[in-house]
Amino acid sequence: MKNKMVLRHNDPLFTPSKAPNHRQLRMGEEVRHILSTLFLRSKLPEPGLPTTVTIIQVQMSPDLQNATVFIMPLGGLHREEVLAYLKENTNYIRHQLGKELKSKFTPALRFRLDESFDQAERIEKLLKEKL
Repeated sequence: MKNKMVLRHNDPLFTPSKAPNHRQLRMGEEVRHILSTLFLRSKLPEPGLPTTVTIIQVQMSPDLQNATVFIMPLGGLHREEVLAYLKENTNYIRHQLGKELKSKFTPALRFRLDESFDQAERIEKLLKEKL
């Protein structure tokens, strides 16, 4: 009789799936839509954002209690000013999000700059150098 190996949750060999589930994706998309509308209608405290902001993606934690919002200012300008403004007004933005969100809890928001465009540009530059 062969011994079966059973993995427990506290076992170091057990690694849960890192891919977001359907609920995380749906909630992230809903949060992105509400925040985009909020930024578009300029329902933010004065002084407002120094430039238009694009919300690239919202990643939700598995328990839907935290949301990481990846942003990029228009043209990549004023990155630090935009990020500082959003971090300073996170509580106000979260309150406005909670008014629109059809969820039991309003997730805590963390704003991050989306670095994927910079990485793509760096890779493209490296490829051009090789040719």
